[in-house]
Amino acid sequence: MRLIHKSVIVSILLIPSISFAQLKVGYVDSDTIMDNLPDVQDARQKLDAMIQEWQNEIKEMETKLKAQKDDYEKRKLIMTEQTSTEALAEITKLEKEITDYRDKKFGANGELFQKQNELMKPIQNKIFITIQEVALEDDLDFVFDRSGDILFLYAKTDYDLTARVLERLKLE
Repeated sequence: MRLIHKSVIVSILLIPSISFAQLKVGYVDSDTIMDNLPDVQDARQKLDAMIQEWQNEIKEMETKLKAQKDDYEKRKLIMTEQTSTEALAEITKLEKEITDYRDKKFGANGELFQKQNELMKPIQNKIFITIQEVALEDDLDFVFDRSGDILFLYAKTDYDLTARVLERLKLE
């Protein structure tokens, strides 16, 4: 891996500076675009409402679990062995239901992930297409996203396409 990085750096250093002068580069701040698009805000509100509803359901289940545990603790000394075993089985069952519900709603392939993908994917595609259109109009060679993992030590604001992309998206 380091060999690849060194090769890239050496290649860059060996390319004549004239070819760099011909490159046209732009960048966008996708976080700013996402924060200013009404479609994104609507999608986020829908997701937040779903999350709140699910969290309330989990809270109710946890309250029921706590009540069952408290009841068990109060009565365990006077319970028969069979009653005690049944009560513990019911507590274990409820704990599993809570865990399963959390996984179903918030897990890696849970409903939240699926709904997020369903709501956000079309918006992200629209943004991507608009960025491509603006880049083609300006005959840019590269467009970077400054809100991602790419670090900018310096970026001339003349190349910032964020406002234009946002403006065009709002017009559509």
